Amino acid sequence: MTVNHASVLTQDYFIAYLKLIMNSREFTLKQAKEFAFDFFFKGDMNRYGNSTWLQFEKAIKEIGEAMC
Repeated sequence: MTVNHASVLTQDYFIAYLKLIMNSREFTLKQAKEFAFDFFFKGDMNRYGNSTWLQFEKAIKEIGEAMC
């Protein structure tokens, strides 16, 4: 995936990204979150800015609520 460093990535973007990880790798949400943090964010929650990180957290919360 190509990422534009100048813009904030959306909650919908991360929902799609996390679901793709979960489906393709048969990961739980927790595993997908850890994978995305290591692979996408390279272990740095500020890599793409605080606003993008907050959208990532919102996506995790929404997926978690939908799974309950």
